[in-house]
Amino acid sequence: MEKLHSGAKWIFRFRIYSILIFLGFLFLPFLIIFFILQKLGISLFTSFFENLNFPFFHLFLFLIFIFLLAELFSQLCYNNWKYEFTKKELKIEKGIITKTYKSIPYTRVQNVDIRRGVLARICSFSSLSIQTAGYSYSGARGIPEGYIPAVSVKRAEEIREFLMKKISGKESKL
Repeated sequence: MEKLHSGAKWIFRFRIYSILIFLGFLFLPFLIIFFILQKLGISLFTSFFENLNFPFFHLFLFLIFIFLLAELFSQLCYNNWKYEFTKKELKIEKGIITKTYKSIPYTRVQNVDIRRGVLARICSFSSLSIQTAGYSYSGARGIPEGYIPAVSVKRAEEIREFLMKKISGKESKL
């Protein structure tokens, strides 16, 4: 099985950063209330927070935690994302906690799109969207059934050419 381009780690980093920022905004009102209560002299955890400079110390710890979590998540996602082209199908294996195994027969492939956003151009990789018959885009993110988030530009063209020849019935080796 083939691994993704190393630039895929940036995709996974941004994904976890966006999730953590969203969660941060959810918990921000509770932190503000906690800080106001502490300033009013109502301390909920007197033994632990008594001698700490609350806002700066906790913000520093939180940022270190986010950075370490994002690095761990991106490395785990990168290591657990693999794809393989067999004689009859594309196999995709991904997931950290829940593993997902997909087998996409070449006979169901209808179109192959290559995308290169700003991050992809900076890190010189491409994303492949392999659209299949009978599968609608999943969820709000609009990810097709056959999605490979990061391969080299040259490899993306090779894969597209290979799959388009499979679609048209002309055989080629990948």
